Amino acid sequence: MQYTDIVMDHFKNPRNQGELKNPDGVGEVGNPVCGDMMKIYIKVAEQDGKKIIEDIKFQTLGCGAAIAASSMLTEVAKGMTLEKAKNITKEQIVESLGGLPKEKIHCSVLAQDGLKKAIAKYLGEEYEESFEDEHGHS
Repeated sequence: MQYTDIVMDHFKNPRNQGELKNPDGVGEVGNPVCGDMMKIYIKVAEQDGKKIIEDIKFQTLGCGAAIAASSMLTEVAKGMTLEKAKNITKEQIVESLGGLPKEKIHCSVLAQDGLKKAIAKYLGEEYEESFEDEHGHS
């Protein structure tokens, strides 16, 4: 399985890894097919009348692709409004990583779900995870 240099960099040197003290929202997600587990922590602030992700961290137990996807997600989402961050797609995460092998795309879905769940918890909403197997099937 071939990973891009960007994936390897985010795996070996993950950004924003760890637990955020007193988070405003936490999204805990897992994939029953591969066993990856992920927690996304967000701290929200108001800027120019809009709610933004002021800080974001992750804890991931999983493969290198899951760690890289979590790391990249935090880089992309930090500083975004909640509205924009809710719309980050798995394709954006994969593209930002320079691509992922087809059988690892589900790792980007986990990262996306973790963030959306953290935002939903902050907003007091429910969020339903989208489970996908190794081939992208729900």
